[in-house]
Amino acid sequence: MDERTDQQVDQLPEDLDITGMVGPYVFPDNSRRRVPGFIYLGLAVATIVATIAAGDSPMANGGLIVGAVGLALVGVYHLQSGWHLKVDEADALVAAVKAAGFPVGHASAQMAWRGLRSRPTWRILVYSNESPPERRGLVFIDGIDATVVACHTEARPDDDTGEWGTDPTVGSAR
Repeated sequence: MDERTDQQVDQLPEDLDITGMVGPYVFPDNSRRRVPGFIYLGLAVATIVATIAAGDSPMANGGLIVGAVGLALVGVYHLQSGWHLKVDEADALVAAVKAAGFPVGHASAQMAWRGLRSRPTWRILVYSNESPPERRGLVFIDGIDATVVACHTEARPDDDTGEWGTDPTVGSAR
């Protein structure tokens, strides 16, 4: 409650409030996926053991075994997709600058996952250091070994406005 107005106001929880953050942000490691994987496998084994121990009971039938097998498959998937992220965004940015082939001014990093095994991959958007930038590029860096997965760079596209894809008539009086 806000004491000034006696009304309910929306507030962020403390752990999501960025104003209280101290130090650099650390991206969570994908290996955390292994914890639920082990839990799922444990529950699957416990379900199979309990179903077998119950024998011919109306409370335990073959459906529990099918469910336990499905839960075990999900657990195995979590275990194999729980990669340890060895490359942070700073290392990925260095690799992207090398791959881009031009001096980089501004850049932006985003974590993505590729493939069936959800291998972590940094997507780095880079711009050359001129004002305005003359070149731009998109570089994909593997989050495990910092290899360049893909790299696309291009010169600034020519347009009549002098800006990248902005329309000078938008937002102005005619």
